Amino acid sequence: MIKIPFVGAAILVVLSLVPALAAAADDRLGGTRVAQFDAEDTYDPFADYSEFDEAQEEEADINFFRNGRFVTIGFTGGFRGFTGSLGEMYTFEPAFGLYLSYFFDLRFALQFSFLTSDHTFSIRSPSGQSARGSVGITSFGLDMKFYVNTQNVTKGLAKLNPYLIGGFSRVDRTTTINSEDIQGFGKEGAMAVNLGAGIELPMMRNKMYFGAQGMYQLVNFANENTEIVFNQGGERTGKYPNGDTYTLLGIIGINF
Repeated sequence: MIKIPFVGAAILVVLSLVPALAAAADDRLGGTRVAQFDAEDTYDPFADYSEFDEAQEEEADINFFRNGRFVTIGFTGGFRGFTGSLGEMYTFEPAFGLYLSYFFDLRFALQFSFLTSDHTFSIRSPSGQSARGSVGITSFGLDMKFYVNTQNVTKGLAKLNPYLIGGFSRVDRTTTINSEDIQGFGKEGAMAVNLGAGIELPMMRNKMYFGAQGMYQLVNFANENTEIVFNQGGERTGKYPNGDTYTLLGIIGINF
């Protein structure tokens, strides 16, 4: 009869400890969950960076839509000259044209261009026999433009928007000689490699710009290794119509 009250008291003590034990267990589980959450936030060197790349690409797209250009239509005017023997036979004359640029982003653009010029042709043999004429040069170009990153340079240079340009052109040459003493001239064409650089100065809140560009064209016409010879008496001139062409142009463009 004495053992029954003792057993009942023990049961009451155990029951009173159950809530405290449950609370302690919850605290331990909560601490474990916090520890696991903290562990997930630690740096993982093998994490996938695709999400960060997408965020950077989205930011670049937003910047392009706000500050970039989609299409530019422009007019060019300046001078075209020649090197080598062509520079001795052809005069340095004005050149005019137009172009259209399509921008992929803030740095790269594809440009289609047209340029034409007329020059005076003259040649003289060692004995004094001479001939004169005119030469028309027309070129159609397809070039890539790369705008240099100016974030780490002075503010004045950044406003000039310097760029590099390179590509290919179809150059057509039409020669008219005012003499029957020289033959072998007419209309011909050749492919050329374009290399150049330029600057652009924005105006009217980037709606327009003025610029300047210099370009060198490496061109090889079919008769550049053929000596020019007068028909009368077969007198040799010692001149070969070889050389390249270059242009110095001013630019005015409209941005869209």
